[in-house]
Amino acid sequence: MNLEYLRLFYAVANNKNFSQTAKELHISQSSVSLQIKHLEDMLQTKLFERTTKKVDLTPAGHILYNKAEKMLFLMSEIQNELQMLKGEVAGKLNIGASLTIGEHVLPFLIAEYKKDYPLVDVRLKMCNSEQIIEKLYKHELNLGFIESMLSYPNLKQVPFQEDELILIASSRSQIVTNSVLSKKDLTTFPFIIREKGSGTRQVIEDSLRKNEVDPNELKTVLELEHTESIKSAVEADLGISIISKSAVKKELQLGTLKEVKIEDVKLTRHFYMVYFEEALQLTSEKLIELVFSQSGSKV
Repeated sequence: MNLEYLRLFYAVANNKNFSQTAKELHISQSSVSLQIKHLEDMLQTKLFERTTKKVDLTPAGHILYNKAEKMLFLMSEIQNELQMLKGEVAGKLNIGASLTIGEHVLPFLIAEYKKDYPLVDVRLKMCNSEQIIEKLYKHELNLGFIESMLSYPNLKQVPFQEDELILIASSRSQIVTNSVLSKKDLTTFPFIIREKGSGTRQVIEDSLRKNEVDPNELKTVLELEHTESIKSAVEADLGISIISKSAVKKELQLGTLKEVKIEDVKLTRHFYMVYFEEALQLTSEKLIELVFSQSGSKV
């Protein structure tokens, strides 16, 4: 059986969508359809029930999906052992990361990693923590990088970097003119925050509670889904926000945003790396080593 057809089938089954799969794999939708057709002809059975919005597995498709998952995982193990035998680091490395880590932490690490291991094809997908965990369980990712501690069996979760959360305002703000606010002051200004269900929002709210600030008392005027949207809204002086310091380094240097201290309050959190320890490939192990050499921590 053609292994590439199998990988494509597995991707379509997980996405339940031909166009999404084509986009992720950087090929045309017609190519996806044609290769699935070839696989169905080869097996002499229909694998998908197609509708206008999504595709579902047929009973035969479910059988192949379960076997494909095991086969692809086994092939990954074989490739890893052969790499170790030859002493080379090559192959694919699929990483999932939350927005803040994916946009502001990993690019520098990946650039350093590629200098040492140019034969590795690194692919980074940014999504929320729950999606990252799901993709790890489906073996679609080798490593995950998330912003909050989650409780999942079998997954190793290791803090690798402390991140400071800071209060930001527009540098030309007419709302906040002081450089330091009290805890009580914090609840009197218009506040911009991530959407409900966001891991980042949960971390911020938990941190505020630990510092005796009730998140429910904040005067929330905007709930936004992306860090970049929050930064733009604050720059426009629509309100203040709490955000990862690593996400606003450039804006602080350029002077479009300013940090406002909160009296007697320091908000911190950890970034976490998550993975199946028993399923690590050589490509993953080398990135983990780099991450901890950069942070000074140990696994």
